[in-house]
Amino acid sequence: PGPRSIPPKPFPFPLPPHTPRGEERTPRGGTDTPWEGQTPPRRDRPPKPARAPQPRVELAWAMKAHQHAQVYFNLISSVDPKFLNLTKVDDQIYSEFRKTFRDLKIDVLDPEELKSEPAKEKWRPFCLKFEGVVEDFNFGTLLRLDCSEDYTEENSIFATRIQFFAIEIARNREGWNSVVYGRAREPAAAEGSG
Repeated sequence: PGPRSIPPKPFPFPLPPHTPRGEERTPRGGTDTPWEGQTPPRRDRPPKPARAPQPRVELAWAMKAHQHAQVYFNLISSVDPKFLNLTKVDDQIYSEFRKTFRDLKIDVLDPEELKSEPAKEKWRPFCLKFEGVVEDFNFGTLLRLDCSEDYTEENSIFATRIQFFAIEIARNREGWNSVVYGRAREPAAAEGSG
């Protein structure tokens, strides 16, 4: 017997009716000749603009980014960040990051260092080096501005996944995230001595 086939899960909402490629839908009049007795569609009109992202997709993305942020903060709170590996290519990311952004202050980030036009020009080639190396390298994620604090609305900024990895790997290796780990250990130490 071959491998067991798993039935596909139903899509969570109904899909629009599908017209196979090469087949025309029968026009409103119900005849088999397309556009018979009707005005054919005009070809001189500009194409309709692309639809804005659906709120459901944006919500799903935001929930995923928030969940990733919570998991990461819990991780650096419970494991000494100096010993963490976030990817299989941490060494390469860190080396390229510090070669490109030698003087970037990472303990408390200035949003302009990520979002201004000159910053984007510098980040773009760095990020593209990891296309095909880091999965979903350009997906959006949340990044803390002040590494000593948790994710909050005031302390979070949107960044690409590779920017997140570059900055957080550097924060871990350079000891900046140790304050989070140390603060999480304080209640346990206080209980042990009391």
